[in-house]
Amino acid sequence: MEAEPAAADEATASLDPEESLDHLIRDLGTTPAGLGRREAARRLQQHGPNLIERRAGVSRTTELLRQFTHPLALLLWAAAALAMLAAIPVLAVAIVAVIVLNALFAFFQEVQAERATEALREYLPPVARVRRDGTEREIPAAELVPGDLILLGEGDRLSADARLVGGSLEVDMSPLTGESQPQVRSPHRGRRAESPLEAQDLIFSGTLCTAGEASAIVYATGMSTQLGRIAALSQRVRSELSPLQVQVNTAAKLIALIAVVAGLIFLLIGTAAAGLPLHDALMFSIGLLVANVPEGLLPTITLALAVGVRRMVKRRALVKRLAAVETLGSTDVICTDKTGTLTEGRMRVRLMLAGDAALAAGAESPDRPLGRLVEAVVRCNNATARRRDGEWELGGDPTESALLLAATGHGFDVEAAEDERGRRRVRLLPFDARLKRMATIDRDGEGLRLHAKGAPLELLGRCSRIATGAGDRMLTDADGAQIAARFEELASDGLRVLAVATRDLGREEADGEREALESDLTFTGLVALEDPPREDVAAAVASCRGAGIRIIVVTGDHGLTAEAIARQVGIVTGSARVVQGREIEAMADAELDELLGGDEELIVSRSNPETKLHLVDALRDRGHTVAMTGDGVNDAPALHRADIGVAMGASGTEVAREAATMVLTDDSFASIVYAVEEGRVVYDNIRKFVTYIFAHSTPEVVPFLIFALSGGAVPLPLTALQILAIDLGTETLPALALGREPAEPGIMNRPPRPRESGIIERSMLTRAWLWLGLLEAVLVTGGFFYVLLANGWSPGDATGAGSDLHETYLIATTMTFAGITACQVGTAFATRTTHSSLRRIGIFSNRLLLWGIVFEVAFAAALIYLPPLQDLFATGPLGAAELAILATFPVIVWGSDELRRWWLRRRSGPGSDAPPIGAGAGRPPIQAEEQPRRLARKAQGSGRSTTPSLRSWPGRRQ
Repeated sequence: MEAEPAAADEATASLDPEESLDHLIRDLGTTPAGLGRREAARRLQQHGPNLIERRAGVSRTTELLRQFTHPLALLLWAAAALAMLAAIPVLAVAIVAVIVLNALFAFFQEVQAERATEALREYLPPVARVRRDGTEREIPAAELVPGDLILLGEGDRLSADARLVGGSLEVDMSPLTGESQPQVRSPHRGRRAESPLEAQDLIFSGTLCTAGEASAIVYATGMSTQLGRIAALSQRVRSELSPLQVQVNTAAKLIALIAVVAGLIFLLIGTAAAGLPLHDALMFSIGLLVANVPEGLLPTITLALAVGVRRMVKRRALVKRLAAVETLGSTDVICTDKTGTLTEGRMRVRLMLAGDAALAAGAESPDRPLGRLVEAVVRCNNATARRRDGEWELGGDPTESALLLAATGHGFDVEAAEDERGRRRVRLLPFDARLKRMATIDRDGEGLRLHAKGAPLELLGRCSRIATGAGDRMLTDADGAQIAARFEELASDGLRVLAVATRDLGREEADGEREALESDLTFTGLVALEDPPREDVAAAVASCRGAGIRIIVVTGDHGLTAEAIARQVGIVTGSARVVQGREIEAMADAELDELLGGDEELIVSRSNPETKLHLVDALRDRGHTVAMTGDGVNDAPALHRADIGVAMGASGTEVAREAATMVLTDDSFASIVYAVEEGRVVYDNIRKFVTYIFAHSTPEVVPFLIFALSGGAVPLPLTALQILAIDLGTETLPALALGREPAEPGIMNRPPRPRESGIIERSMLTRAWLWLGLLEAVLVTGGFFYVLLANGWSPGDATGAGSDLHETYLIATTMTFAGITACQVGTAFATRTTHSSLRRIGIFSNRLLLWGIVFEVAFAAALIYLPPLQDLFATGPLGAAELAILATFPVIVWGSDELRRWWLRRRSGPGSDAPPIGAGAGRPPIQAEEQPRRLARKAQGSGRSTTPSLRSWPGRRQ
């Protein structure tokens, strides 16, 4: 009889899946026959379809329009409008094209969060097997409702969260926990679990049944499931501007201010002080304003980032958002998973100790007990191993597969054993999570033998004898203590340890109770397995230490195992603080800040999605730039929230890959370190070409100030078109080539720059404007006056069209134009390094820059010597004397900066080729009361539950 609808509504509203099974069945209003058709239809209306839903967000149109209105885009729109006013339509069209291309690129990057949610939906299978009205049937998974009785078997992917009521399963929980080891689930429960994911009788949407058969009651569907909760977290986590985007916007505002102020000042000085006609002063102010807008800034940054992406692909790191490349360079905390990232993600046998060889460290395993141990692990095994083309193809549980591979190393024919498994096996006593052991009964000649494996202390307590090279003998208390100590020793090394035992049986005993069969055993030995660290991880960790990057291990595994692996790869070198995920979630903000701000090496075990989000938010609040690794569905919210979300490409889920910023094609931690190095290179290169571009503002502006301040007695040194020819012609290719610079020496031996450190800083502006720029201004102004004075000019003399000095004036302005171009060559070589000498990196190590300089010189020569271009740009041909003077400009500019860098290196001391870039290595502590509040903690209720008898349910084991 079906439950009353009102009662069902009230029950499901306050449902606790971990309450006693009798209460859960009552609250869900279901029966052993399942729901009725009409009740199922009513509940579908009440709860909605069993689907992962995507919340409505900003429309695609709004998102696209937003890309056209950010600060730098607005500045470029203004530049395009001014170019049209200045009657330069070609420039206006070029600027608009830059705006459109950058906007489209940014737009396509922003929609990736939606793809992550869509990928989550793929985890739900299309159909589910249920019992309704007492009949087994297959229905669309979207029609599952709370109270449905679902039937599960090997190979089924779960469609909803449910509580087991009969049978048992092995479940691949990796999409939710990130751990590859299948978990055994059965209706039996001991104490209440610390979290639902650890409950022995709960199974979850999106996970996969790898073995067994069972029946279960659905208690949550759709967005109420664990999978739906993760989807909701992913959608609540909003994308934020990367540090590079923030800095570009800041730079755009600064550039706009400088350009507008320069234009207005020149307009006022030109009309008031120099007496220029208003039209001429206005046109020249517009030209000066347009010239100060770096139209090539966005394309140059984009190219530098794209080059970084290309380099990272070669190092097995695929970056999905260009701006993330630069963010990698400021990363100072990496939160990394253990399995598959620090380790190889596969189990292998490290040690087999047979019989009394397990009593003391360093003991040899006698041949006879070792043979019994190897045979036992092969017989008590459900995995498969077949050799194909010289390689082993493995199937089944990773631990059992590792045992088979180890047996082949001892000469055991595991393929033959697999072929005869069905003939020799009499009975299987499957692994039970409560008993922590598994056993098989197999034919052994004329008799039967029980082979068992499981948790060492559990199995040891059921043994009365021990195998030795001289035969079996009684197991003493001292033997047991020594074996237990050896187990603890191996476990502390991060190894997974199994005990193995055997017992000879009579035929009449094979059908006995399990408890009786698995007693009076003979201890046969210990097997220690490991998931070995990747070979390149230790070197990568050492590189992180040299680079001032903190590594925090965040894993769903046991703390001791994680700590042991962390020690092996060098993450932990002293005393480590190991905390569980639930402890992190229970901490107040001040307590969490104290934990993260300490000097202790930190490991977070038994983590869940909220744990990772808490860590990311807390670290970001403290001013850190955080990279977070992950591979499971449960990692998606944290991957989305972190500055750099790093997903595993080889073993990770599609959901994680879509939510992440970077995907590692080889899953290796070392690839993250390579990516950080490349991010630092990209950041350096962006600063180099920004310095290069800014350095030419001073020589473009200073001559005009001389003209204005002289009241017109000194003629204009440049025309507006000559300025544009510099900014869009001679300057562009060398700037782009600087984005391809290789890494400077010692780039990974300096601390990370602070998160708040910008691209444009006082030290860089000082170098660009007051050192390089002022020197260039002196040189080009000197060249301008040299031409005028050498040809008889005096202040106040007429130089306009028709005057005697007009040709001299054209050559003088050409000398200014050519002088800036020549200085650009020297500046390009000077800005290739920030501290090292050019000799350290090599003059010819950036061939693109050399070709850019060739183009720059050829372009300038065309404007100077080709008659059509002479008329357009108001230039005149330079003679040998002028060219000889110009040839010294690059050497003077580069040489002076080389001396400056030599002096800085000498002041810093020997070996200081790569000092910190930015505001410094340290950052002041951030007080807890000054930090924004983080994600709200959810208090988890506590209580006890008992599992009542349910003998009347189908599939219930008696």
